Amino acid sequence: MSRTLDCMDPDSRADGIAQAQDALSRGEVVVLPTDTVYGIGADAFSPQAVAVLLAAKGRSRAMPPPVLIGRAEVMDALAVDVPEAARALAEAFWPGAMTLILEAQPSLHWDLGETYGTVALRMPADELALDLLNATGPLAVSSANRTGMDAATSVEEAQQMLAESVSVYLDAGARSSSAASTIIDATVTPPRVVRQGALPLAEIQAIEPTVRGLEDAPDAEASDSPS
Repeated sequence: MSRTLDCMDPDSRADGIAQAQDALSRGEVVVLPTDTVYGIGADAFSPQAVAVLLAAKGRSRAMPPPVLIGRAEVMDALAVDVPEAARALAEAFWPGAMTLILEAQPSLHWDLGETYGTVALRMPADELALDLLNATGPLAVSSANRTGMDAATSVEEAQQMLAESVSVYLDAGARSSSAASTIIDATVTPPRVVRQGALPLAEIQAIEPTVRGLEDAPDAEASDSPS
């Protein structure tokens, strides 16, 4: 049976994180807030847990979830050959609404789906999410919705779509926007936006002018993840 924890209440916040951590350790999935929309999260290093996440969303392995991290330094543990442009963007916009696609560490024992050797990483600007991530380690996180439906901006919306497939819902109040993160593919030169989200291209190019806009990536597919 799903549990909903009011994490806006300081007295129950720590309990919410503990219960979510416990559920994640058992291979279950949880709903957590991010700075963009609510996400559904699973242990990134548990193929079974990632499969539960994808099944809850009605999503195939062809759309692997991004990975949220609690500290920027974790990027180098999960990715290799990180280009200087990506490092500059991470320094400027993490924590924040930017996801970077990078080459994944080949030694990692995980299965996020059909990633073709890449991983999409983001450090969210949400205190509750960061506390959970620093307690659990990296989490595979996608938007808290059934595939094809709008991303949830509140726990109530997430519950309507995901119901009992989620063990723990962490309620931190409604999000002010349904815009997801902006995704930048840093495995290509120059880097390019493959999903325009909450972070405007002009702000990105102010830090890294070489980044190309979405119109320069006609083959990119839209994603419904918060990372």
